[in-house]
Amino acid sequence: MRSYWIQANGTETALEARDIPHPEPGPGQLLLRMRAAGLNRGELIGGHGLTAAGKAKPLGIEGAGEVVKSGPGVSGFGPGDRLMGRIIGAFSEYALMDACDAIPVPRRLSWEEAAATPIAFMVVHDMLVAQGQLKAGEWLLVLGVTSGVGVAALQAGKALGAKVIGTSGSQAKLDTLKGLGLDLGLCTRRGDFSGAVMEATGKRGADLCVNTVGGTLFPEAIRALGFQGRMAIVGYVDGALKSEIDLDAVHAKRLRIYGVSNKLRNAEQRCESVLGFIETFLPAVADGRIRPLVDRVFDLADLPAAKAWMESNAHAGKIVVRIP
Repeated sequence: MRSYWIQANGTETALEARDIPHPEPGPGQLLLRMRAAGLNRGELIGGHGLTAAGKAKPLGIEGAGEVVKSGPGVSGFGPGDRLMGRIIGAFSEYALMDACDAIPVPRRLSWEEAAATPIAFMVVHDMLVAQGQLKAGEWLLVLGVTSGVGVAALQAGKALGAKVIGTSGSQAKLDTLKGLGLDLGLCTRRGDFSGAVMEATGKRGADLCVNTVGGTLFPEAIRALGFQGRMAIVGYVDGALKSEIDLDAVHAKRLRIYGVSNKLRNAEQRCESVLGFIETFLPAVADGRIRPLVDRVFDLADLPAAKAWMESNAHAGKIVVRIP
């Protein structure tokens, strides 16, 4: 079968197409005929921490497909079931999924939309619900709102009843998000948005900030937060891993800063995020209140072009690969 692999060397990553044997499901696993897989910056772009230097490894961490076969100890799933979720080696014709990662695909979703859903919305559940405790009526500030995780944060925030402010360097991208409920779009890539946030919130400040951009915007995000505000660190597109911290502001405003990553979580903890997504957001996906935003779809043979499109930062929403 056809499968893509990735090798990292410092800040560079290289893709390799291979013909490998079909996998066989072990205990607690499902074999899926893959239909689509989602691209994630953390895995594909060098320096983002998910792909360590060394030997090549199977590419892909999320996707959607049909059950072909179940391994020992698996119940509740049968051949032909449509599933989405965390899948290591998702950019392959067939791939294995741990049963605890399996999420039923709602009927209204296409394969491409299903592949664009799991990782982004599980990350969003972690940062908005499990850690961020976002409440209806609060103000959510999303830095880099047009990214895959940014769009998911916008949609999930609105589903939770929050008011959402988003930043992006592209006004055209911001305009595409108005239909998803973006309350205020700020066209900027610089640390100059706290004044506009304060004005929009009646001098209250944001209750929760999702920082997908990195260290360059960290000081301004601190200024934009209100009393008992929270900041989720989920990405660093700017490559800036260090920043100054206004300890006086953190102290006086009783701020809370936390990281959002699965890198060091064990299997049980990762499965908790699956259950959290299923309980909190899957009903909204199923009834259409949340509709994954797919920016562009590539065929599996064009995966290098999909990677280049992600590296260009021209997309809004998720990039997906169709597996014919």
